[in-house]
Amino acid sequence: MKICVYAIAKNEEKFVHRWVESMKEADEIYVLDTGSCDSTVSLLEEAGVHVKVEVIDPWRFDVARNKSLELVPEDCDICVCTDLDEVLVPGWREKLEKAWGSDTTRCQYTYHWSLDEKDHPVVSFFLNQVHGREGYHWTHPVHEVLEYTLGEEVVVSCPDIILKHYPDSQKSRSSYLPLLELSVKEDPEDDRNMHYLGREYMYYKMWEKSIETLKKHLTLKRAVWKDERAASMRFIGRCYKNLEQYDEARHWYDLAIQEAPHLRDAFVEKALLEYELNNYDKVEDLCFQALEIKSHEQTYINEPFSWDSTVYDLLSISAYHLGRFSQAVYFVDIALTYLPEDVRLLNNRRIFKEKESH
Repeated sequence: MKICVYAIAKNEEKFVHRWVESMKEADEIYVLDTGSCDSTVSLLEEAGVHVKVEVIDPWRFDVARNKSLELVPEDCDICVCTDLDEVLVPGWREKLEKAWGSDTTRCQYTYHWSLDEKDHPVVSFFLNQVHGREGYHWTHPVHEVLEYTLGEEVVVSCPDIILKHYPDSQKSRSSYLPLLELSVKEDPEDDRNMHYLGREYMYYKMWEKSIETLKKHLTLKRAVWKDERAASMRFIGRCYKNLEQYDEARHWYDLAIQEAPHLRDAFVEKALLEYELNNYDKVEDLCFQALEIKSHEQTYINEPFSWDSTVYDLLSISAYHLGRFSQAVYFVDIALTYLPEDVRLLNNRRIFKEKESH
């Protein structure tokens, strides 16, 4: 099979070598550069990458993705779309060829969207931007989606293929909000981007606008995925929390729990609210309920705080305030297995041990 990687790029010189090295198992690599001012283009060309330069104005991610896909020759069997701040773990081609059948149109694989300083995944989910050459195109100005136009897809799953994301923290996200507003204007019934728009307003601390948009998301006919609906409810709760409307926040966290009781996130986020209000018995109850959920769903909805040290940290502090000092030590010790050098946790443990001994 002929396998080609394609991507878009702009001012990515610091990622070029690492990216090309991880993609070189492909037969060919194609990049649409959208106007770099650094040495991205020359570095790519020196590495043997096929590069075309074209400025997209007005900027849209879907237009850029489609133009980069057009660079891939028609005789390509499998197209692999990545970004230059991503890395495929070696051996990916062999795994892909084994998984890909004669009727396969797309492949699903593991995406480590966020990693800690030791390169351990913090947020992981399945991504499916590996696809056949024919019948696919990108839609939506931002948070673009790969759509198939030739009937029913045949998707294979290959979780052993791992793509890691190492984002550039210096890059601006300022284009996302206007592009999301444009996307919703173009398709007001699209549940996914309505959810993203509400979330983006929340990131900008536009609490009322976020609440309005996320409530609109919940009314859409296509908004049926419970995990995403629960996330909208949580974000509404988070906005009300920041508005200091705590009863409303609790109400929406409770709705999120009812919508997706299989997810820890709403339990933990409500526990964080009760912690800020010094309601330690409620914190304890919510954290224990969260810990009863053992299955970690592999979707982008996942919140890191639901699966890291946070729950045990909250339980240790709550136990301390409730006068259960041995229990406080027990839970802070578990929290320290996640963050063994955390100064605050170590200091808490010292305080808890002193109280326990007296």
